[in-house]
Amino acid sequence: MTIFRPTLLTPLLSLASALLLTACHSGQGHGQPGVPGEDQGTQPFTAIAPDDTLHFVGTEPFWGGEASGGMLTYSTPGNPDGTRIPVKRFGGRNGLGLSGMLDGDTFDMTVTPGTCSDGMSDRRYPFTVTLNIGGDIREGCGWTDSRPATEPQAL
Repeated sequence: MTIFRPTLLTPLLSLASALLLTACHSGQGHGQPGVPGEDQGTQPFTAIAPDDTLHFVGTEPFWGGEASGGMLTYSTPGNPDGTRIPVKRFGGRNGLGLSGMLDGDTFDMTVTPGTCSDGMSDRRYPFTVTLNIGGDIREGCGWTDSRPATEPQAL
């Protein structure tokens, strides 16, 4: 997983992420991710409840952590215990957004459903994670206790 440092692309990616989460959809559910069953076109994403613990991980550079309620812990190899930050939570129609501040920089994480690979193991994760820390874009994977990663099959 790679860090990008584009100057014009960063604001556009942030805007695209926000639009992905908040895009308007008229009419009754048309297969949009979100709440299973009822009107999927107008209901917010609920696959990760506020009291669920979301775990996330990324490589190149290595990073990870977990979030639950209004708090998030972000860790790196240089800070294995992590830094705890308060975050605001936003359930869009196609994912979850978590926003806060980390060491004076904006911290915006978007979590969407979709099979994800960490590129280092054969594990498969149920969520993709896009992280923007002060303009540095990172990609990773996520899981919860109720929607865990799947381990590789033994031969």
